[in-house]
Amino acid sequence: MKAGIVGLPNVGKSTLFNCLSNAKAQSANFPFCTIEPNIGVVNVPDPRLQKLESLVNPERVIPATVEIVDIAGLVKGASKGEGLGNQFLGNIRETDAILHVLRCFDNDNVVHVDGSVDPIRDKETIDMELQLKDLETVEKKLDKITRAARTGNKEAQKEEAILLKLKQGLESGQSVRAISFSDEEYEDFVNSYQLITAKPVMYVCNVDEGSAVSGNAYVEKVRETVKDENAEVLVLAVGTEADINELDDYEERQMFLQDIGLEEPGSSKLIRSAYKLLNQQTYFTAGVKEVRAWTVDVGATAPQAAGVIHTDFEKGFIRAEVIAYDDYINYGSESKVKEAGKMRVEGKNYIVKDGDVMHFLFNV
Repeated sequence: MKAGIVGLPNVGKSTLFNCLSNAKAQSANFPFCTIEPNIGVVNVPDPRLQKLESLVNPERVIPATVEIVDIAGLVKGASKGEGLGNQFLGNIRETDAILHVLRCFDNDNVVHVDGSVDPIRDKETIDMELQLKDLETVEKKLDKITRAARTGNKEAQKEEAILLKLKQGLESGQSVRAISFSDEEYEDFVNSYQLITAKPVMYVCNVDEGSAVSGNAYVEKVRETVKDENAEVLVLAVGTEADINELDDYEERQMFLQDIGLEEPGSSKLIRSAYKLLNQQTYFTAGVKEVRAWTVDVGATAPQAAGVIHTDFEKGFIRAEVIAYDDYINYGSESKVKEAGKMRVEGKNYIVKDGDVMHFLFNV
């Protein structure tokens, strides 16, 4: 699962990407410094992993990861191929969620592509380009399906109605995620179109250091604008995060964070939020060889969770031994959990909960 960082040129996308992945994407004060999308595999910060490590004392610890893609800056007219338009839109289509970076700071030394700082205008520029691209996709589909619908094909008529609703919404400036469809309609039709504005989005307000804790007037405008979008807004001083990242010593980093009033780097919060945005959750395996965080979709069954480790585990699934994370911590070891009767045996229909410590029995 991939989350793509998008935004206008010079809003702090590549600097943010560097903070998240420690991969040094070129970060320069001019548009299009990121030509090829940079992909970083980022560890998901999870304090539960450290607690399990302290109890089990394994040979190694492996965290969950999420893929972050840094995509070239978008400009007005991208849907018509302006700038790196077509490439940008192709790259973003391949991601599963969008981290939309908005510039919410004043700095005369950093050029704004439109000459002034206005995060709402910037958001609308990108929204419009993405909506226009989706509209183009919908209209092409509609051309084909209308012919089939005219022949009396019931399925085609159903799909035509969905496409017309999408067309109407996009033409009125709505993103697909804001157009209401039933779960069935989404599953049967909308998902298969791979529309860009159907992807879940999080707005990352890039602020100056002084606004890192409580935001500023620009951030309040963004919050007000997106309040009906069911989207998260995260405040991040990207330049400050980059400075923290440069410090090798953990104690120094903690002191820096305390000085500006933060308990942890904002980038850690962002990674966890991106993980949730991708509808992901974590279960653990814990043994002397390794303590490991595994990634599964929210709502995954026990056999699907087993399949993340190896497809054979899913095919030959017999049962899962499950310990709730809190029980593991409270009792301090697997054997003590068993003694207390807190280990559960679950079958094929069990829905995995975030934080479950699991062991699978299978037969191939």
